[in-house]
Amino acid sequence: MIRTTPPVSMLPSAPPTDLPVPHAVRPRRVFVLGATGTIGRATVRSLLRRGHAVVCFVRPHAGVGGALNREASAQLLAGATLRFGDVQDRSSLARDGFQGEPFDALVSCLASRTGAPGDAWAIDHQAHLLALDAARHAGITQFVLLSAICVQKPLLAFQQAKRAFEQALIGSGMPYSIVRPTAFFKSLSGQLERVRQGKPFLVFGDGTLTACKPISDNDLADYLADCLDDANRRNRVLPIGGPGAAITPRQQAEHLFALLGRTPRIRHVPVGLLDVIVGLLGAMGQVLPTLADKAELARIGRYYATESMLVLDPTTGRYDAAATPSTGTETLFDYYAALLGGAAPPERGDHAVF
Repeated sequence: MIRTTPPVSMLPSAPPTDLPVPHAVRPRRVFVLGATGTIGRATVRSLLRRGHAVVCFVRPHAGVGGALNREASAQLLAGATLRFGDVQDRSSLARDGFQGEPFDALVSCLASRTGAPGDAWAIDHQAHLLALDAARHAGITQFVLLSAICVQKPLLAFQQAKRAFEQALIGSGMPYSIVRPTAFFKSLSGQLERVRQGKPFLVFGDGTLTACKPISDNDLADYLADCLDDANRRNRVLPIGGPGAAITPRQQAEHLFALLGRTPRIRHVPVGLLDVIVGLLGAMGQVLPTLADKAELARIGRYYATESMLVLDPTTGRYDAAATPSTGTETLFDYYAALLGGAAPPERGDHAVF
């Protein structure tokens, strides 16, 4: 498939950067990885609002499928300085990224796109190790890492890779904040269009197997940016969700139909079906290597169908909504209403379940 870069004029414009800042901050020079993703963009905007000088290290062709060229990336990250290179190349990080200049902090929103084992260990682990080493040489004294709450129970390759770097960062002596957000709005919006078209909302089991406290890109970005100045977030692992009570897939469905003014139509998919798919692809992947990554994607789908994105109580082995902190003001249902009202749909990545 041939992909072309959309004209700059067709790309979504960045929200204004003159919004109020929650509290006074000390301006710093901040090096950012993963800036062209949806959360990365929001984080760059939040850092700029706080008066930080932001340098983003991005690929020459960034975004999903490499659809963003240099000019398009520059528009999305207006106000920041962009430098282009390869985060997996130690020399490029030093030469093209840090350029021998001093920085105060590194904020990473970098993540593997697919979650497949090779991609995960290359990006979630190895690229971050290279960045940590380069950060030391640049005089950086603070590392803010966007991780994921699912690493509490690391059954999948990308979770194991993220967890391995978390441990490396904790043991490095570099002051850190490791932020583990719950579910993202974009991850929970995949069925909106099918429901709008009159199709049923699909849930696994009875629709109450899992729950989460979804967090918006903007609220998460503010939380990440505030880690630079909040001493209580220093040298800590920080699970964080959005405002309000935890919600189940069934509640998501019911509210979505209510917004559309329709009677809920919910189709229940047995988890056993996912087990069959995982088993078949896993067996076929032993013979055909090209199917091995598909098997891992199926495992990712099953994980999210059966595991809550909440704090896991290590004593009971149960997820605890009350122990999952909340931040921000934006709710998933506000987001659904905005999408139904014509807001642009999100970029959902390469391993969305729906």
